[in-house]
Amino acid sequence: MNSFLVGHATHPDWRTALALAAAQIDGGHAQQDASGAGPLSLGFVYITDHYASQAEALLADLRRRWPGVSWVGSVGLGVAASGVEYFDEPALVLMISALPAGRFEVFSGARKLHRIDPFSALVHADPQTADLAELIGEMSDRTSSGYLFGGLCSSRHRQLHIADGVWQGGLSGVAFTRDVALVSRVTQGSQPVGPTRRITAADRHVVLELDGSPALPLLLADLGLANLDNPREVLPRLRNTLVGLTDENDTALALGGRDGGQFGVDTRVRHLIGLDPSRQAVAVSDQVQVGMRLAFCMRDVQAARRDLVRVCSEIREELSPDTMSLPLADAARMQPHEGHEGGSARAPAQPEAGAERRILGALYISCSGRGGPHFGGPSAELKVVQHALGDVPLVGFFAEGEIARHHLYGYTGVLTVFTAQA
Repeated sequence: MNSFLVGHATHPDWRTALALAAAQIDGGHAQQDASGAGPLSLGFVYITDHYASQAEALLADLRRRWPGVSWVGSVGLGVAASGVEYFDEPALVLMISALPAGRFEVFSGARKLHRIDPFSALVHADPQTADLAELIGEMSDRTSSGYLFGGLCSSRHRQLHIADGVWQGGLSGVAFTRDVALVSRVTQGSQPVGPTRRITAADRHVVLELDGSPALPLLLADLGLANLDNPREVLPRLRNTLVGLTDENDTALALGGRDGGQFGVDTRVRHLIGLDPSRQAVAVSDQVQVGMRLAFCMRDVQAARRDLVRVCSEIREELSPDTMSLPLADAARMQPHEGHEGGSARAPAQPEAGAERRILGALYISCSGRGGPHFGGPSAELKVVQHALGDVPLVGFFAEGEIARHHLYGYTGVLTVFTAQA
């Protein structure tokens, strides 16, 4: 049986926090040893930026406590465990697994993959890295499924990621073979305020035309604004407006229409960074091309909550196809979308048809702009996950950008679970 053990703590001194988290893990491991669990082999560590300057010493202590365990992780503005979020405080979360040797391999800029045939990979990256999107695409191409999951470091001080060493710049992580069964979902946090349109004229970051019409008047119409003449009315609406971009051949909306439409997994949410009245155009924080589809959108707490419950529900349905997916009455009242297409991103080893599986452990990487502060209370986002998915071993962090498949996202959450036959 593969064990996944979690420990987490907050304390001004990283040594004390690590000792508290280690005691939780060692207590759980002692119980699982009696049941015949294998040796601990792969650890995940996420630290808040309060500990960033001590990352090397912290990693050395992890190695001393658990010899033979490989470690991967990142720094974040916040870190998370099942039902708990630590924002803007010194904290760390740990999860150690007993995955069999030969089913994973840690990689970094100094250590290339060479021992396994990678099927999927957890990736952490420095957001200041040049050509990061291209590097993510190249890493995706190296896996036989094309599926990556992970996130970008987030820190007010030192950006770093961990892969049997502490790294800055580039990307690192751990690749898994086909034998490691994963199910992964992307949850969006924005709601379209108008229809999805095709970009028909563009100039690098500037969208000139949508469906053959100037882009700026369409933006104003979607926001219910007549013109730009009243800055007091216009500016607050524009500051809260985002842009959902979808590549030409990808799925834009899971359910279409401007009333309650939900973005699909292929849509990347980007900032609206400027207006060009002389060309009747809008500028966005990404390169745009003719053929892409675009929808103006805004962040929406209720839509984010519904979509988060939906992805947890989909995972439970996939693992237990003959059971109800929503375990709680309050989750059912949220009425997640049914028949959703495009919000699912799966990278598992193929299980036996109809076989029930169980969750061994989970990773949840969310945007640093989400979390409890966005969802309305302390640890609110992780409590939604805990209620909807169950009290499973889970750790994660709040990132500057989220990675799923070959895409780099914003304002999303990426939930990935490790599974085994029940």
